[in-house]
Amino acid sequence: MRPIVVPLSLLLALGGALPVEAAPTTRTVELALTVGVDITVPAAVNLGAGFVGGVLTGQLGTVEVRDQRGQVNPNLWVATVSATVFITGGGGTNRTISNGQVSYWSGPVVNSSGGGTLVPGQPTAAQAVTLNVAREAFRKTAGNGNNRVSWIPTIRIAVPSTVVAGTYTGTITHSVA
Repeated sequence: MRPIVVPLSLLLALGGALPVEAAPTTRTVELALTVGVDITVPAAVNLGAGFVGGVLTGQLGTVEVRDQRGQVNPNLWVATVSATVFITGGGGTNRTISNGQVSYWSGPVVNSSGGGTLVPGQPTAAQAVTLNVAREAFRKTAGNGNNRVSWIPTIRIAVPSTVVAGTYTGTITHSVA
């Protein structure tokens, strides 16, 4: 496995009584790459505006895994996702949103080709998981041959009522092995 770093950081803009627009953002994602398997993620996302004490939900854009290992049998893989805490300024008291407040669901397969059984980690919002630890986002459970799958994950951030207004930055990490 070889680690790769791709620019992909995520910003949240939070306000008190009035919403504050979030600027287009970048996310920093560290990707683990198995030879012949890679993962791509979008370079930027705009989650819009949020309120202190509210919930902010948005899609991260298309994530895609490509398995080019050919007839390796079986050529299985697991894609995982995790997040850091989100901070504004220097972080600290009332300037940090815990990654336990960040929920993720992969959604269903958006596009796929090749063989194998492709299984989403969380097909709907009802199966959303918090990102305080690494979670399974998608998996290939059977088959061989080259294949590709893409999905559009959604995150939901429960913004504590105790944080100060500001632009919060955190990292969402997708990897595949």
